[in-house]
Amino acid sequence: MYCTCVFQLWMFMVVFLITLPAMFNVSLGVTGVYIQILVKILEWATIRIRRGQQEQHTVPPPNGIIERAVGSMEEDMGRPRSSPSLAGGDFALSDAFYFYKKGLESIVDDEVTQRFSSEELASWNLLTRTNQNFHYISLRLTIIWGLGVFVRYCILLPLRVTLAVIGISWLVIGTTLVGFLSDSSVKNWLSELVHLTCYRICARALSATIRYHNRENKPRKGGICVANHTAPIDVVILANDGCYAMVGQVHGGLMGVIQRSMVRSCPHVWFERSEMKDRHTVTSRLRAHVAAKTKLPILIFPEGTCINNTSVMMFKKGSFEVGATISPVAIKYDPRFGDAFWNSSKYNIVSYLLRTMTSWAVVVNVWYLPPMSLQDGEDAAQFANKVKSAIARQGGLLDLAWDGGLKRGKVKDTLREEQQRMYSSIVLGPIGTDVPQTCGEKASEQ
Repeated sequence: MYCTCVFQLWMFMVVFLITLPAMFNVSLGVTGVYIQILVKILEWATIRIRRGQQEQHTVPPPNGIIERAVGSMEEDMGRPRSSPSLAGGDFALSDAFYFYKKGLESIVDDEVTQRFSSEELASWNLLTRTNQNFHYISLRLTIIWGLGVFVRYCILLPLRVTLAVIGISWLVIGTTLVGFLSDSSVKNWLSELVHLTCYRICARALSATIRYHNRENKPRKGGICVANHTAPIDVVILANDGCYAMVGQVHGGLMGVIQRSMVRSCPHVWFERSEMKDRHTVTSRLRAHVAAKTKLPILIFPEGTCINNTSVMMFKKGSFEVGATISPVAIKYDPRFGDAFWNSSKYNIVSYLLRTMTSWAVVVNVWYLPPMSLQDGEDAAQFANKVKSAIARQGGLLDLAWDGGLKRGKVKDTLREEQQRMYSSIVLGPIGTDVPQTCGEKASEQ
């Protein structure tokens, strides 16, 4: 009898206080109050940790393993090569020290692979998995941490799992039923309604606080929306404010069931693994989608992999060859409340979702940038870099030229050749200039 009453109270709270308000995009203000309390607790914990470090004369954790010199190859090599004896284009043994230093920096802490691990925090956020660098723990901090574990695992986790099950079930059932209708404006409206309500319920399952900026620049139908990529929940964050047509690879298992139900009601673009390798096939299908101005905007993550939300890496140029209007979107998560990054080489999707649902919350800012188009005399790669730089600038992220494919692949030969050309231009001078004769050439003439 007691268990029945508890279950009925639980379902009443889930359905009437969370699910129904989420479906109508109504907030009761509970999450906002919860976030404000969290901010106060984390600020207090930061002060306690710093005070304890000062009392114990503990050195605070460094921001990074090494301190890098800020300068180009030409600047770093220019000083040792300033001697008049090296003005003739000769190799200098001191040149090797530059590559030696850069090689050691890359071995210790390169700027690429650190983008595929969790972001370092300035202070402990009272989560066990983020306490590696913060060794000062007082009795008060321990009590607060213990209460946090109880709240996160015994209250928030069951609530979030319940909401996630409701949201995913509603997506599969709703899109399947809508898929039986014939193509019409009514079907499109019902499909968008089902998708929106599902993603809003899933956002509540993450205790997500989302701040959208510049909504007048929201992606419109017949266009392409591109964004930086941190985790699978990026889709939930963006689709909570509007519907998109997804682009991705066909999966099996539960993800495959969701994909097949979604495509029945909405023209998502799913590819087989063999088709993903054929860039022309992908481009032609994207062109066919954006040609119909009544279809939803396509959501694409051009990095092709998840980055830890500290930087933006190279955008694949495929989506920029379509010729459609590009609507850039910058996404920036607040790491104080939890790590939103998905390290797919370390955690599977279920483990990642459990880690996310046992964090404090998901707090994120989303900026809609003005639409951008390919300009005359601009190729797809230049256009992609321009969009990437705009997203990095708006989101306060580092703009890196490296390919996110280095997460699982090797450095391309073109990148090595570019470094070789830069060194050659330093030694021999720019192409087209007269290079003075070397000592060996003078001796041979004599």
